[in-house]
Amino acid sequence: MERTVLHWGEMGSRWGVNRSVGQIHALLYLTGRPLTAEEIAETLSMARSNVSTSLRELMNWNLVRRVHMLGDRRDHFEAEADHWQMLMTIVEGRKLREIDPTLSLLRTCMLEAEEDKRLDATSKERIASMLEFLETLANWYDDVRRLPKGTLLSLMKLGSKIGRFVGKAKK
Repeated sequence: MERTVLHWGEMGSRWGVNRSVGQIHALLYLTGRPLTAEEIAETLSMARSNVSTSLRELMNWNLVRRVHMLGDRRDHFEAEADHWQMLMTIVEGRKLREIDPTLSLLRTCMLEAEEDKRLDATSKERIASMLEFLETLANWYDDVRRLPKGTLLSLMKLGSKIGRFVGKAKK
């Protein structure tokens, strides 16, 4: 468990979140029961303030929720246990925080580029190309996330076989 928690923290820092956020998420997931902030701080030897900040970030990502235990006035926290839900929550959050603002910016840049006589054709073409690519990606994501979980899992298990199927369909 300790190695997994430490590794999840390292991976978190590679994914753009604080190491503590990753470690707390792993601890809550692996423990499988709600923990108080004090229990988390003690288990991971972290400052209580760091735990509070990290828990807020995890709750903002909808990966951890606050729960109440009968007879205990303290807040407890638990992680999403369903792998699929966890993945979809992370992907949706990243889309909202990264892809959507980039699409908005590129749309604005495209409008400005059309008006700008000083901007060379290559730059205009590349802005348009990136916009088209990200719009295609966002539309694909919107289509895929509406598919039932079972269908998505079947598609994942098909892996590269899907490419051979699509290749045959084009012929």
